[in-house]
Amino acid sequence: MWRLRWQTLGLAAVSLGLALETLGFLVGWLRQQRRRRHRPPRREVLFFPSQVTCTEALLQAQRQGGPQGAAPAPAAAGPDCRRSPGATAGAATSAAVAAAQTTVSSAASSCLCPLPHGESSLSRLLQYVLSARSSLELCLFAFSNPQLGRAVHLLHQQGVRIRVVTDCDYMALNGSQIGRLRKAGIQVRHDQGAGYMHHKFAIVDKKMLITGSLNWTTQAIQNNRENVLIVEDEEYVRLFLEEFERIWEEFNPVNYTFFPQRK
Repeated sequence: MWRLRWQTLGLAAVSLGLALETLGFLVGWLRQQRRRRHRPPRREVLFFPSQVTCTEALLQAQRQGGPQGAAPAPAAAGPDCRRSPGATAGAATSAAVAAAQTTVSSAASSCLCPLPHGESSLSRLLQYVLSARSSLELCLFAFSNPQLGRAVHLLHQQGVRIRVVTDCDYMALNGSQIGRLRKAGIQVRHDQGAGYMHHKFAIVDKKMLITGSLNWTTQAIQNNRENVLIVEDEEYVRLFLEEFERIWEEFNPVNYTFFPQRK
């Protein structure tokens, strides 16, 4: 009789412990969702040409499994990296951001290259690209910048689903990153008809839009007067995603004509 009572009490204690653990998990999850709902959407404008800075710390931190999914914190307005008036970069308050910044700072302090290690428009753009957790759609006329190419390759290695749409003429130029990405197993589709595939935008996790005049080339980043807008807006993201999906289907390889018939 006493043994049965002790067994009942033991089961009750275990059940209570599990219930409290579940309750703690639910409270934490609800708090996290509340923070996300109240976090202002990210909005930032980057201007180019970008100051030449070392970006190795960002790439090394990503390779070490550091700041995946950590969006960049607000930047101090500089000559080539500015927020639009009244807008905010909407930095997350999670510990992941602080950990990411610590990892990047540590890697930067150990870098012996002669380049400046401050922030620039290129480093900001890299941070937004590297914040992808699940998916990254790229629709780019020209893509030859090696730092951005390495960032996309690292995301692919970490399991992020990446799709690339590009222009058939410019993907074949010397220095293009498209061949390297294809060799890594990333899906790439290109046009085959007249006219250029002249878009320049990216969609991060189907939540964040990166668009503007900038081609992802070192020439454009370091020498041209360009702009990039980063925005979290459901309507704009939806419209650009619909355009991407339309082009993605249009450029399906099954539609390619390798031996066009003469009229």
